[in-house]
Amino acid sequence: MTKADIGVIGLGVMGANLALNIADHGYRVAVFNRTTQTTRDFHANAGELARRIEVCETLEAFVAAIEPPRPIIIMIKAGDPVDQQIADLKPLMADDDILIDAGNANFRDTMRRFTELAPGGIKFIGMGVSGGEEGARFGPSIMVGGAYQSWLRVEEVLKAISAKHEGTPCAAWLGENGAGHFVKTIHNGIEYADMQMIAEIYGVMRDGMGMDAKAMAGIFAGWNEGPLDSFLIEITAKVLAADDPETGHPMVDMILDAAGQKGTGRWSAIESQQIGVPAPAIEAAVGARSLSAMVDVRKRAEQILGLPDLGNFECGDQAVAMLEQALLAGKIAAYAQGFAVMSAASSENQWNLPMPEIARIWRAGCIIRSRFLDEIAGAFTLAPDVENLVLTPVFSEMLKQSEHALRLVVSEAVTKGFPVPALASAISYFDQLRRRRGTANLVQAQRDFFGAHGFKRTDGSESMHGPWNDGQ
Repeated sequence: MTKADIGVIGLGVMGANLALNIADHGYRVAVFNRTTQTTRDFHANAGELARRIEVCETLEAFVAAIEPPRPIIIMIKAGDPVDQQIADLKPLMADDDILIDAGNANFRDTMRRFTELAPGGIKFIGMGVSGGEEGARFGPSIMVGGAYQSWLRVEEVLKAISAKHEGTPCAAWLGENGAGHFVKTIHNGIEYADMQMIAEIYGVMRDGMGMDAKAMAGIFAGWNEGPLDSFLIEITAKVLAADDPETGHPMVDMILDAAGQKGTGRWSAIESQQIGVPAPAIEAAVGARSLSAMVDVRKRAEQILGLPDLGNFECGDQAVAMLEQALLAGKIAAYAQGFAVMSAASSENQWNLPMPEIARIWRAGCIIRSRFLDEIAGAFTLAPDVENLVLTPVFSEMLKQSEHALRLVVSEAVTKGFPVPALASAISYFDQLRRRRGTANLVQAQRDFFGAHGFKRTDGSESMHGPWNDGQ
C-alpha cells in the first residue's frame, strides 16, 4: 500500500480543513484524532477526496502509515495538550521525522520544544497558519520557523496548499525555532488593532452620526475599492449588510458587545513591552477587548455616570471621507508598530526575519491581507534595515496626507465622548515619534531625585546626578 506523504493530528475545524486541502492538491494524508468516531466521520464526509486519506485509529498505525522521514502536522489546542501529544509520539518516531505544530502556540514554547527534541533527532517546526476555516481549506498564509533543512522537506506541500497572490505562494521559511510562531503572534496583534480601529469608526458612524447598518455597509463597501481595500474592510461591509433571520433586524445589532480573545493579541502586546518596542495601538486593542467583556461593570457605570451629551458628528460626504483617511492613518500605525516589534525580536533572537517576504506572504490567505501589503513589501525591499515603516518615503508621504484627518476625528470623538482608544493611541504615537525633544528629561530628573538613577546631559558630559539630593 502506498504510504501517506504527510500526517495530520487533530480533526477539529482547522485540522480537518487542512487535511482536505492537502488531499485536494493530490497528496496522500494520514489522519488521526483522539476521538475515533471523529476520524471515521471525517473520512465518511470527505467525498472523492477520501481515496487520498488514510484513516488511522491508533497513533502506532498513524505513524506507520506515513513515508519516512515523516512530516506530521499537529493541529490541536495550544499549550499542555501539544506537549502531551509530543510525548506520546516521541517513542514512535525516528531520526529526521518532523513534528509541525500548526496551532496558535506561544513562540517561547516553540523555542523550548525545538531545543528539547533536537538531541533525539526529531525535527520541530513551529508553523503559523492564518486564514481561519476557509483559509485552512482553500489556502492559508503559512509562516514557518525551524531548521532550514526541515523546511525544504515540507516546502513543496506547504506551498501547494497555501494561498496564492498573483500565482505566488503565500508560504515561506522565516527563520529558526520560534520565528514562524512569533510572526503569527504579531500578525494577530496587528489584526487586533485593525479590527478595533474599524470598530471605533463604526461607533462614530452609529452613535455619532446616527447611521444605520445598511448605510454603513455601503460606505465600507465603497472604501474597499480604495486604499483601505482589505479582507477586514470587505467582511465589515458584509457583516453590516446582513439581517438576523429571526427578527429581521440588522444582525450586528443583535450581537452582544463583548469581544472574545484567545491570547495571541495579548502575547503580542506583552512581547512588545518585554523587548522595549512600543506597540500602543495593539495594547489599546487588547485593552478594549478586555473592557468589552466587563459587560455588567459597564452597565453599572452607565447608570451611575451617565453618557456624555456633548453633541454629534456632522454627517455628509466630507465627514465620511475624513473617517476613511483617519482609518488609513491608524492602519499605518498598527503595521508600523507590528513590523518594528518583529524587527527588534529578529535581532534579539538572531532570526534575520525577511520583512519584505513577511509582507508578501500576508497578501493573500491571512486575515490582515490587504492592498496595503504590496506597498509595505516595496518599502522594506528598498530600505530593509529601516527602523520604522513611517520613515520610508511612501509611508511618510501617506501619513502626511492622512494624519490631519486622524487628528480631527480623534479630537472630536474625545470632545463628544465617543471612545476611540486605538485611534487616539495612533496619533499620540506619531506625535511622540516625530518629536526630537520630548518630555522624558523630566522623568529622568524625577528618577534621579527619588532613586539616584543618574542621567545623560544634552551637552555630552558624562552621566551625573542633579543638585537635589544633598549635593550628589
